[in-house]
Amino acid sequence: MRIVILEGSPNKNGSSNMLAEQFQKGATEAGHSVQIIDAAHANIHPCTGCIHCGYEGPCSQKDDMDEIRQKILEADMMVFVTPLYYYGMSAQLKTLIDRFCAFNSSIQRKHMKSALLTVAWNSDDWTFDALEAHYHTLVKYLNLKDQGMVLGKGCGSPSMTKQSKYLKMAYALGKEQVN
Repeated sequence: MRIVILEGSPNKNGSSNMLAEQFQKGATEAGHSVQIIDAAHANIHPCTGCIHCGYEGPCSQKDDMDEIRQKILEADMMVFVTPLYYYGMSAQLKTLIDRFCAFNSSIQRKHMKSALLTVAWNSDDWTFDALEAHYHTLVKYLNLKDQGMVLGKGCGSPSMTKQSKYLKMAYALGKEQVN
């Protein structure tokens, strides 16, 4: 299986990317092909809503999305990775997802698998409610097959994350993907 990991953290060595690294390790060991897209540091402009794409065509903007689009459409699974920012995903990941506008139908027809990896400083029961709702809406809208989530509560720093159970959970989620 071909997996694309969409990293949305501006902190390259942060906790959410640590989860992505462990997911990648598990998936690679299981024989899957894994490619990481660093959305936080890519040249991706926000969707302008111009509808030049006609919802399934080339975007009028010339940035890294042409290459990212190709990688996503070649994959069998997308993994969304983000730190929790004000109870939602990072702006960097959201910017990439907003640009799906130009190829929604192509994603929908693929019936890809998906997963969510996220971390937050907060550890309240409701910490991830809004992000989970958004993710589940994406799953429904894009006809994705949810394979699971790792919701890293109390992982506000890499040292906190290293001491948590969430790195092992991300590894296991990557390892357990079936063809």
